[in-house]
Amino acid sequence: MESALQERETRLQEARILGVRVHRVRMAEALRAIEQLIQRREPSLVITADANAILIALEDAEFHQLMETAPLVTADGAGLTWAGKRLGQPFPERVSGVDLVEQLTRLSHEKGYRLYFLGAAPGVAERAARNLLRKYPNAQIVGVQHGYFPPTDEPAIVTQIAAARPDVLLVGMGMPRQEKWAWRHRTALGVPVMIGVGGSFDVYGGVVKRAPRWMQQLGYEWLWRLLQDPRKIKKVRNLPRFVWQIWRAK
Repeated sequence: MESALQERETRLQEARILGVRVHRVRMAEALRAIEQLIQRREPSLVITADANAILIALEDAEFHQLMETAPLVTADGAGLTWAGKRLGQPFPERVSGVDLVEQLTRLSHEKGYRLYFLGAAPGVAERAARNLLRKYPNAQIVGVQHGYFPPTDEPAIVTQIAAARPDVLLVGMGMPRQEKWAWRHRTALGVPVMIGVGGSFDVYGGVVKRAPRWMQQLGYEWLWRLLQDPRKIKKVRNLPRFVWQIWRAK
């Protein structure tokens, strides 16, 4: 079984964006890969990468290594999909963390996968869970924990998550903290799939309104998010540097 799963995972097409590995998958392929990782029952990290993730990986060796070894790295963001097209390695579609949260909740509703929400400000992940359960009432959201905890609370939180026995841990604490935190605690957590989902809980918790569909389709969701939360200006300021490096790499 394990060798068959590994063989299937190796079939995922890859792109190299400034030397950083990202899989060229559609949402359906990403969900199949995640389900296979759940069945494998070994701690695995899934990364939803945008242009900022590529720049972080170029400067952060630890995060770069996680990008290289994660069994699934999806293209989340218009900058990354543009870069893939520009470099002749187009991504078939954007697979974002916020969309993965809803799709995994749907799968939980249909198949009983156990989900745990970790991250965002106090109360936000709880509201996100309640809102998603209204749409997917049979989803198994087995635990919720905000991300504003001191390091001294980490052992208790890890124990709490492990006791809930989730199949998927969704971590919304910002990149690269969320990925490093999940991977550092992978053995104690014992969760088959850990996914960094950034500010997704803010969307489903009603803190941030999702961009209109037309803006998502045109690749302007980043602008909408900036207008909603000006604190994201740092990420937006990185975009010209990313674009310049892609133009030089062509």
